Amino acid sequence: MTPAALAWLEGLRAHATASRQIARDDDRPTTEVAAERAVLAAHLAVWLDTELPGLLAEREAEAARGGLHTDASMDAEPALVLTTTVAGLAAAADLLGRDDPLMRQWQERFAWVTELEYRRFCMGHPDQEYRLHIAHWSWMKTRVPPQRWPAFARWPIGPGDSYWLHRTGTAGAGRERRSSHLWKWNGTTAAILKPFVDERLPTM
Repeated sequence: MTPAALAWLEGLRAHATASRQIARDDDRPTTEVAAERAVLAAHLAVWLDTELPGLLAEREAEAARGGLHTDASMDAEPALVLTTTVAGLAAAADLLGRDDPLMRQWQERFAWVTELEYRRFCMGHPDQEYRLHIAHWSWMKTRVPPQRWPAFARWPIGPGDSYWLHRTGTAGAGRERRSSHLWKWNGTTAAILKPFVDERLPTM
């Protein structure tokens, strides 16, 4: 990372530490929080192993071409920011906090924060064109309102079950990527129903 990217990353970390309230999910059953945490941890592990190397290669190639920027260069080794939920913060800390060579390598470049922490920091320290960082988001919408359920009628759930939506995406390495994955929660376990689902309601 360039000194500018490192300073930006350290600033985000300091902001998150100073502004974060006690992260709790006290209003939800512990089994539900644990299931969400497991899903987000699995996604992060796969993303680090299979997607991030390609994204960094794309970023490096873009930086070598001069990117889209004429007034400042794009950092070929950017800071990495994960925005997520309370459960996701715990999952990221478990995975990225491991004391092994690979995770130590990522620890130097990563910040894992909530979306609110990230947006508030960026208000004062904008990097809108992602010269300094790559942003990846991964969070679970565990309370999909019933009026949204018709969009998922092809994947019915049983009485007492509910839909979850795992929303992910990345910006700062080529084109922005967004996806949603449909899960169901039955009060005990979470199970994938449809990866890369279209969230749009059906038209008449």
